[in-house]
Amino acid sequence: MSTREQANKAGFETRAIHAGYEPDPTTGAVIPPIFATSTYKQDGVGGLRGGYEYSRSANPTRTALEGNLAALEEGERAFAFASGLAAEDTLIRTVCAPGDHVVIPDDAYGGTFRLFDKVALRWGVEHSSAPVSDVDAVRAAIRPGTTRFVWLETPTNPLLNIGDIEALAAAAHDAGALLVVDNTFASPYLQQPLTLGADVVVHSTTKYCGGHSDVVGGALVVRDLELAEKVAFHQNSMGAVAGPFDAWLVLRGLKTLGVRMDRHCDNAERVVDFLSAHPSVGQVIYPGLETHPGHQTAARQMRRFGGIVSFRVNGGEAQALQVCERADVFTLGESLGGVESLIEHPARMTHASVAGTDLEVPADLIRLSVGIETADDLLADLERALGG
Repeated sequence: MSTREQANKAGFETRAIHAGYEPDPTTGAVIPPIFATSTYKQDGVGGLRGGYEYSRSANPTRTALEGNLAALEEGERAFAFASGLAAEDTLIRTVCAPGDHVVIPDDAYGGTFRLFDKVALRWGVEHSSAPVSDVDAVRAAIRPGTTRFVWLETPTNPLLNIGDIEALAAAAHDAGALLVVDNTFASPYLQQPLTLGADVVVHSTTKYCGGHSDVVGGALVVRDLELAEKVAFHQNSMGAVAGPFDAWLVLRGLKTLGVRMDRHCDNAERVVDFLSAHPSVGQVIYPGLETHPGHQTAARQMRRFGGIVSFRVNGGEAQALQVCERADVFTLGESLGGVESLIEHPARMTHASVAGTDLEVPADLIRLSVGIETADDLLADLERALGG
């Protein structure tokens, strides 16, 4: 049995380090090289070495990343893209045609909403929204015969609502639709939707998979080989693939995903305890709280509850903006999932695209991406930011 085959049967941390690549047979290198090449010498016309002809179609560094992601999500195949939205767009055009319909969360990530509402809609793909925590509402939003997939974020961004993956997969499949799960917030370490009935997993690998805020990327992981062949065709035809250096950075990040996620979760739990007791905080939103309406579902389908914490302040939007600007250790910035802690005001930053729609987020909401710094330093920073 090869190293790759052994890794695919091993525990998560072992798969994260070994799956997708075998040590180089010539040099013994244990880390995949960055294959910075656009084309490959052929052994005669059509005689491809290892199936490589042109790096839009395939690149060995990207192949290693895709094999690793497939193993971590327990899927049949994975596909690496230039960004999470590039992955989403490719999936839409793979599965949907003009006249089709999709169901999205009623608190979807702003970029996802923009893609469906401003791009896919003009192409003829309609959408409607439903709360991911209400299976009956999602079922009611499905249009039999035209709904091609139900799009699920769990936890959602930024309100951290939880969807029951098994139940929503059943609802989608009953109507002949696919269930697509954006697993960016949870990462493959905390949640593996394909094992719960989902058909496709989406990642912004920029976030926890990369983990160091030094790369932009995306991925699709599928469990059906027929669908995988269709995705592969569209990935090559549309061309928004991950470059070899970006693929290498994400693959490097995945090797430490397990240990990083445990620290993210440890620190997030400390932050939640602190915020829950602070007089300036009106509500703390975190699936790990027993008072969270999705807590039991999250506990059933997640290993832990993640590194994202959202909260609402008593002083309204003005105070929320002040807290964001006063923070120091928490860097004011968009994105999430890096080793450094970030703070943002979703209504004016990551979710500005949903302003004035049914998906608009509260103006007093703050989202934290809790990093892996010393927890006491994070709490002291929040104390200063909240106290003024």
